[in-house]
Amino acid sequence: MKLHNIFCAAFAISMTATAQEQVKFEDYFLPKTMRLDYYHAGDAKNEYFFLDELIEEPYWAGNKSYLVDGRNVGNHRFEVKDKASGKIIYSRGYNTLFNEWQCTPEAKKTSKAMPEGITFPYPKDDVIVDFYTRENSTGKMHKRWSYEVDADSYFIRKSRPSLSTIDIHYTGNPAQRVDVVIIPEGYTEAEKDKFIDAAKAFAEDILCYHPYTEYRDKFNFRAVWAPSEESGVSIPGEHMWRNTVLDAHYYTFDSERYQMVEDFQRLLDIAANVPYEIIYVLTNSQKYGGGGIYNFYGMSAANIPGASTRKTYSHEFGHLFVGLADEYVGGTEMSDLYFPGVEPWEANITTLTDLDSKVWGRLLPKDKREKAIDHSGWELNPQNPQSPDFNPKKAWPLGIYEGGGYLQRGVYRPWPNCMMNWFHRIDVYCPVCIEETKQTIELFVK
Repeated sequence: MKLHNIFCAAFAISMTATAQEQVKFEDYFLPKTMRLDYYHAGDAKNEYFFLDELIEEPYWAGNKSYLVDGRNVGNHRFEVKDKASGKIIYSRGYNTLFNEWQCTPEAKKTSKAMPEGITFPYPKDDVIVDFYTRENSTGKMHKRWSYEVDADSYFIRKSRPSLSTIDIHYTGNPAQRVDVVIIPEGYTEAEKDKFIDAAKAFAEDILCYHPYTEYRDKFNFRAVWAPSEESGVSIPGEHMWRNTVLDAHYYTFDSERYQMVEDFQRLLDIAANVPYEIIYVLTNSQKYGGGGIYNFYGMSAANIPGASTRKTYSHEFGHLFVGLADEYVGGTEMSDLYFPGVEPWEANITTLTDLDSKVWGRLLPKDKREKAIDHSGWELNPQNPQSPDFNPKKAWPLGIYEGGGYLQRGVYRPWPNCMMNWFHRIDVYCPVCIEETKQTIELFVK
């Protein structure tokens, strides 16, 4: 098994290396960040991008050899091309809150715009940035927008860090670390210590789970102190509104527990005070709720009583950092994300269209690929998961269990239950989620 894991990790890294082997950071970039802000607009069937501004940020935290991402991940993708040669010199996949909104009933009735932004190493010369969106019904990427960047333009606004920062868990050079910035929401000036304690707990709670524990020394966690005028978070469904730094609120898309921020650019403004790659928001709330959007940002209530806070952090971080899908059934109206005959890009769910393209396919021998009907996640469980001696690694073989990605049928998951499923009842990841997480970390720190 150890040799197999090494092979899988090498395979993922080689896919990226093939695409970027001729790209050297020093040839094309300066050690700082360019940020392209835009507005993402449209309705359920239409999508538009409108330029806002270009911003120069002082730090670049990313790995200088992980430039062109050769993986087919994310519902969106942007590619940075050297204008003179046409060569792709940087790319990333990502998801957005707007993309989720397009799947809601509201999007069928009206149009909307949300502020967004992307970041990439500051180019030495002019570049062209192309934006792509995945068509869910086919799985194919389509170009939606292209913008030419004049690297020497004096209209590029310079971001100047002005907020105080706190090292929560610092282990070394950002270029060889996963750099996480923690941002407060709903903490007043008098609650700074409360936020710092929550940030420390967050870092420890992420690093306590396998496989993150093995990579403790490959993560940097930093916090930026940005106080709010009022304490707490807005809860529209309870007619409760708070004056906070990010204007976060529950009831996003009219889902009570979905606590998010629509102004992503404001998040980027605060994050730019430190070298960062991953953004996570901790809210001053005891009401369970939050979310995680791949390569965008994550958010959780920081003061939930009991042990569920730790599991919530880890679950949402799986979405944000690794791009893992929800493995449970129901809980959302976004049922048109997955289609028969289209293999999801997420590693931990499948329609059985192309399982061999995933880590899952390489871990599961073909003679073990019998489909199991297990819509609730418990019918096939041979042991009581609440028993003190319950061991899911022994009780549940890696397999193909029906139900996942919010759908009862046609989508499958690797285990009956996992931290990406009903995590309140379990505290381990399945083998597929573990291996995909390892490979993701390696891309950031190699």
